[in-house]
Amino acid sequence: QVQLLESGGGLVQAGASLRLSCAASGRTLRPYAIGWFRRAPGKEREFVTSISSSGRSTYYADSVKGRFTISRDNANNTVYLQLNSLKPEDTAVYYCAASPLPVSYVQLREYNYWGQGTQVTVSS
Repeated sequence: QVQLLESGGGLVQAGASLRLSCAASGRTLRPYAIGWFRRAPGKEREFVTSISSSGRSTYYADSVKGRFTISRDNANNTVYLQLNSLKPEDTAVYYCAASPLPVSYVQLREYNYWGQGTQVTVSS
């Protein structure tokens, strides 16, 4: 069982930056692809970005491409999400998730383990 814990969320103004962390306990993250998803108020949970187990491949939703960057530090069992140039429409609860056997890397159903989420609020 992989236990994931997100941190780093907060309330910022438009244009600001945040760095989210996804720390794992119970098992190493090394074999897992890691994804970040978000759920905005009144909307379904959506894909944001993901990274392969090796870290060599990354995937981004069009809405965040060029502004968000995912990275991983397998030695410290942590995955990061750098959020730059934040917009009010980025306001959401952000979740990290682990997938042992990713196919598309973007589908929620491929991810078996989920964190509790961290709130990001961007004011205009």
